Amino acid sequence: MPPKHIVSAATIVRNEHGDILLIKGPRRGWEMPGGQVEEGETLAQAAIREVKEESGIDIELNKFCGIYQNAEKSICNTLFLGKPIGGVCTPSKESLEVGYFPLEQVKEMVTWGNFLERIESCLDEDQHPFYVAF
Repeated sequence: MPPKHIVSAATIVRNEHGDILLIKGPRRGWEMPGGQVEEGETLAQAAIREVKEESGIDIELNKFCGIYQNAEKSICNTLFLGKPIGGVCTPSKESLEVGYFPLEQVKEMVTWGNFLERIESCLDEDQHPFYVAF
């Protein structure tokens, strides 16, 4: 059987005040918007689509930051920095709540796995590009 890998794309979206866009998912709590890359879609297209679907916000990508790879589960999560260019924060079936929060608050809100570490890695441009396997 050929190997099966899941590739996802997530974006750290910062508004003009430097606040970070978070969604509250039903399983993992507060996190950055993102999800699986669909067939025939680029990583960047997936990142933009997922933010729109999960938050209602239209974005422009500023930078590719790096990759977090969960080798055990064969998941590669690609991460981008982006900025909002339109739309309104709107919950969806994938997000119970949506909003922008200052970094200090984000550090208290994001508690799932290494998601906070991922956000901090994206915000530290000296680390780009990064590759973290866990």
